[in-house]
Amino acid sequence: MKYTPHRYQQHAGNHIVFNTHCGLFLDMGLGKTVITLTAIYRLLFQYLAASKVLVIAPKRVAENVWTVERDKWDHLKRIDISRIAGTERQRIKALSADAHVYTISRDNIAWLVANYKLRWKWDMIIVDESSSFKNHNSNRFKALRSVLDHAYRVVLLTGTPAPNSLIDLWAQIYLLDQGERLGSTITWFRENLFSPASSNGHVVYKYEPKPGTDKKIHKLIGDICISMDADDYLKLPKLIERAHEIELPENTMKLYKKFEREKIAELAGKEITAINAAALSMKLQQFANGFVYDEDKQAHDIHSYKLEALDELIEAANGNPVLLFYWFKHDIKRILKRFSKLKPRILKSAQDLQDWNKRKIDLACLHPASGGHGLNLQDGGNYILWYGPIWSAELRLQALKRLHRQGQKFTVLSHTIAVKGTIDEDMIEAVAQKISSQKALIDAVKARVYGHSK
Repeated sequence: MKYTPHRYQQHAGNHIVFNTHCGLFLDMGLGKTVITLTAIYRLLFQYLAASKVLVIAPKRVAENVWTVERDKWDHLKRIDISRIAGTERQRIKALSADAHVYTISRDNIAWLVANYKLRWKWDMIIVDESSSFKNHNSNRFKALRSVLDHAYRVVLLTGTPAPNSLIDLWAQIYLLDQGERLGSTITWFRENLFSPASSNGHVVYKYEPKPGTDKKIHKLIGDICISMDADDYLKLPKLIERAHEIELPENTMKLYKKFEREKIAELAGKEITAINAAALSMKLQQFANGFVYDEDKQAHDIHSYKLEALDELIEAANGNPVLLFYWFKHDIKRILKRFSKLKPRILKSAQDLQDWNKRKIDLACLHPASGGHGLNLQDGGNYILWYGPIWSAELRLQALKRLHRQGQKFTVLSHTIAVKGTIDEDMIEAVAQKISSQKALIDAVKARVYGHSK
């Protein structure tokens, strides 16, 4: 297929070519992989400014998306890609291949650095979905930081640079400038730009930006980071998000409130205890969904009101394929059993994805953490159901973009089943605030390119 880039794609590609260290905060569906591969082609064969490129990405993206995208376009077929995946023996074999681009799962980057730091051969590093490197204490961040001096070029790609708060930016931007813009340590960054919002003694659990922090950060990173919103460049169908609220009967709600208050519940003669706030939050989510795990990981069913609501929403889809996102293993177990007549399928294999896009699956199920990145599912349907809300704004946005992306022909409907008066409402509000904060960041460093759609 011949590649005729849009104006915004040319602009984004030039940003990579003419900046040795840069970040592209591109909304899902704008084609960041083909943009980046085209920039790699130019750097490899036209400018001779790169020789070996390492792409670090989520597992499924590293193993499939980059090669699939390369194979799609005529001008990219010259690029040889070696996928560093599988067993250690298979990874070592892939590393010995003479290729232009090497893709590796972010989970294997610590292994790669530990074994090949003294033989580092990549002069360009691309971090696909860089928000997965937001934790400065993670092994993957520490490993990558240790080889930054070996790479002449570093590129960050993400559609969700600050999924939880602006603090998520420090580690990512450090990978580009090693502390030049946001400080050489996370401590300096926090102390100068944030204030403690929740703490216990000297331990701070949550920070909030000081007045003017957002604008200051936007200005500091604006020279090396650009952002693009799909709404500005693509004519996408509407995305309509709705909360499908349900109520628990009085006796069940009383049990929920007692558990919330006392952190102890007795179910079928078994005492369920939440030992801390985090555990209580998790168990309240489970309770709202209709069950609770005990300390032995045994599930105790409490109600089936979300299953009944799901039944109504599937019926309302009028026979159209439904993509269902779930969180807990016991939820999907109950869903598969309840809707067995629809032959529901958890999307795992390449064949599953093909069948979905051919509209051969009536009810497809995905966990947001495993299906949030890199899957093009827009041909299979336009109806999304959430069995319950989730805490992660990043995973929610990424999940929605599996259907709401370029190539989708219909309005995308997303319904989240939520129980009134429970933690479900808190989760929906918290994620909405995170998304709003991130949108402000995207808007602040947004690239304005003449002729948005060309």
